[in-house]
Amino acid sequence: MANIKFPKKIFEKEIGKLDENMQNKIAMFGTTVEQITDEEIEIEVNPNRPDLLSYSGFKRSFLNFLEKTRGLKKYELKKPEKDYEVIVDSSVKEVRPYTACAIVKKLKLDNEKIKELIDIQEKLHFTVGRKRKKLAIGIYPLEKIKLPITYTALEPDKIKFIPLEATREMSGLEILQRHPTGRNYAHLLAGKSKFPVFIDADKNILSMPPIINSQLTGKITEETKEVFVECSGFDLWILEKCLNIVVTSLAEIGGEIYQMKVSSKITPDLKTEKRKISLENTNKLLGLELNEKQIKKFLEKMGHNYSDKEVETPSWRVDVLHEVDLIEDIAIAYGYDNFVPEMPQISTIGQENQQEVIKKKISEILSGLNMLEISNYHLTNKKDQFEKMGISEKPERLSQVRSGSSESRAKEFIEVEESKTDYNILRKDLTHYLLKILSENTDSEYPQRIFEAGRVFELNNANKIIEKEKLSAALVPGNFTEMKQIILYLFNMLGLNAALKESEKFPAHFIEGRVAEIILGDEKIGYLGEIHPKILKNWKIKMPVALFEIELEGIFGKLV
Repeated sequence: MANIKFPKKIFEKEIGKLDENMQNKIAMFGTTVEQITDEEIEIEVNPNRPDLLSYSGFKRSFLNFLEKTRGLKKYELKKPEKDYEVIVDSSVKEVRPYTACAIVKKLKLDNEKIKELIDIQEKLHFTVGRKRKKLAIGIYPLEKIKLPITYTALEPDKIKFIPLEATREMSGLEILQRHPTGRNYAHLLAGKSKFPVFIDADKNILSMPPIINSQLTGKITEETKEVFVECSGFDLWILEKCLNIVVTSLAEIGGEIYQMKVSSKITPDLKTEKRKISLENTNKLLGLELNEKQIKKFLEKMGHNYSDKEVETPSWRVDVLHEVDLIEDIAIAYGYDNFVPEMPQISTIGQENQQEVIKKKISEILSGLNMLEISNYHLTNKKDQFEKMGISEKPERLSQVRSGSSESRAKEFIEVEESKTDYNILRKDLTHYLLKILSENTDSEYPQRIFEAGRVFELNNANKIIEKEKLSAALVPGNFTEMKQIILYLFNMLGLNAALKESEKFPAHFIEGRVAEIILGDEKIGYLGEIHPKILKNWKIKMPVALFEIELEGIFGKLV
């Protein structure tokens, strides 16, 4: 969640009086009123609606909800002018590979609007950007910049500029070591031989993302009329969406948006997305009997356009990925307070699922061993699932090819159609996610002891998706003996007898001679071992890792 504050006087002038009825409408919109003072109103915004993290963005959507405006708002885009270009050098590929940029002109900024700009930057950094790890935003006064701009990466000692709110020039490393903001975000560039920078045509450094802007070219004032906006990070789709949020917020305060050439792309494009919506699905999910005219009304109330069973969605809405997201918007527009509760026409006695009871007990046992439980997405990507694990991405239908004594090719994976991110396949194991977590926390204190119980997905011979419950745990630094003690203790506490057996065929990510099959009864339920150095190198983990992964169905069969 993120809390944002608006001036009360401006809110009441442009939206409406903050009486009890208005406060109720704000709550029904899905944003809770946290506090109202004589000076300002504070509301809480759900993380799935980053487009509401500024007053301009909130006002645009809320006026639709109040039916003071209707449908999807369109913004004019000006084509790139001469030198409106950002040249992306190949050196940023391994550091921070993508950027999306724009220019906004004819701004009339005052202290309140500058504060709003800073707030939306920081709120997007904290939410969508995961504290600048996935996304960093820079806004610069265009009058101090000579176009075109180059996005490149340089050795830290070659980066020299005066960072924002500093009085002297610093190198890249000095900024990370001595500047307060640099120290806060130094971990984001830890271990990098080069740091990303934006440089203008006069060789002036604009910023070193995701850390800080230059004092010379990166400070907005009330005199600023034109700005250069950039978003940098690792997911181009997210960067483009966040750029749309920022530039349309600037357009709401009178700005004109100009596109820029960024490598082979033109950004921003503000292209709307169109999706089909079913009247039958809508009524079935909501338990209502809406007609097409009502659906059109409710969708327009939430800022969409509707025509012939097709919905046109704004380019700044990052939360609309599926038909069900549109149905949720219809529910909000209909009004949750208008739904009538109904008692089910069946009589049942509820009890906790026994498999969940066992998983809870496993969690308690491992937590008692000073291990931290984690939870990851069911979706993953091919690079993490296959490439970094030393597995061939090329599927071989329900069979495996061995290289030496280890399994080196994946069974056929399940891919998500029309995925909007690089998380586009269902995960086949938990191991790669545990290694991913460890790789993202190499700057944290050791030892690190983590585990996850969760679902994985496979295809059977009939091309049906099979879901399985698995358990995986990892120790860093760890060894075979220590992990063996943990797995045997776990089974002992569950009242089960498990055994370890030398394995001739095992997953490719284990070290030969330091891996064993885990046997429960007469059934092999998983593997335990030490992760191979080449796999650790793929994940940039510099400490030894011991890990096991087992199927829980065998345990459920013994205990349920």
